[in-house]
Amino acid sequence: MTEGIARARVDRWTALYPALALAALLPIGAVTPLFPVELGVATFALGTLVIGMAHGAVDHLVPLRAAPEVSLRRSIAVVSVAYAVLGGAVVAAFFRAPVASFVGFIALTWLHWGQGDVAALAVAGVEHLPTSAERWLSLVVRGGLPMAVPLLSHPAEYRLVAEWIVGLFVVDAPVAAAAVDPLFTSTTRLGVGGLMVGATALSVGLGYRRVRTGAARRGWLRDVGEVAVLWAWFLLAAPVFAIGVYFALWHALRHVGRLLLVDASAAAAVATGDARGAIARFARDAAPLTLGGFLVVGGVALAAPSGVAAPGDLLAVSLVAIAALTLPHVVVVAWLDRRQGVWRPGVGG
Repeated sequence: MTEGIARARVDRWTALYPALALAALLPIGAVTPLFPVELGVATFALGTLVIGMAHGAVDHLVPLRAAPEVSLRRSIAVVSVAYAVLGGAVVAAFFRAPVASFVGFIALTWLHWGQGDVAALAVAGVEHLPTSAERWLSLVVRGGLPMAVPLLSHPAEYRLVAEWIVGLFVVDAPVAAAAVDPLFTSTTRLGVGGLMVGATALSVGLGYRRVRTGAARRGWLRDVGEVAVLWAWFLLAAPVFAIGVYFALWHALRHVGRLLLVDASAAAAVATGDARGAIARFARDAAPLTLGGFLVVGGVALAAPSGVAAPGDLLAVSLVAIAALTLPHVVVVAWLDRRQGVWRPGVGG
């Protein structure tokens, strides 16, 4: 009973309300393409400072809390090694092959943000995604909305970010610009657009078929509504601004909510309606490694061959650092997914 109350409250606080907030922000997002990209950079920086960096900063405690047989020492040691090895490999890859690494980062983020949304739907107990295949299709749609849709609607700013990132490691600006050309051809954009439209239509259609055969309509309607809001948000808003808001308001909050549920003390606080106590506990646990994440940003800035001299450089450095933190974070989340049965047919997460 208490667990059900906690799940319902976490879902409402960290998923439903933020989704409604993003829908309310659509008119603001629609005018952001009229403003300089620096507005988006500032928004991204603020979102990262407030919650984005913190959402993965308790990964070292996830094995301990999700698996009682794992000791604190083992939990911290295994996750620390994963972050050091995998994060270091990502940074090294950017130095060696920046364009390929940028593409890899987009693909990894596509996977991870879809992974996060499917887990949130599992927490909500939706019934129209009972098989692994349907959940993977939902992952393709949910992760692709922030990563792929801006390529269709605002390719110039998307390309600018790619050039900023590649330009950290390729000092010659014309060479950096030419290196990303293949990513922004009409063929690439049409292919990505076709994939997203087709995957969205298929996911919505299969979900509706499940409703027709007995699945609860409410969960499907929620899924469709969220997808529609995300399509509108990323079609209308300038990419950097859109990602900055989405990262903090949508993805990070949903993951924080999930982590509250695997922490027995935080989940108990949620069940009693003590949101402040649950968030304070999370913030305390996340504070040290959130600072560590910003130290990673500083390290990448110091190591970048071209230096950091403009807002675009700062955004690029932040994204490379986030890429280094994302790969081990995805591994931890994938372990949690497996532990909770997110991808097993018929399991509610």
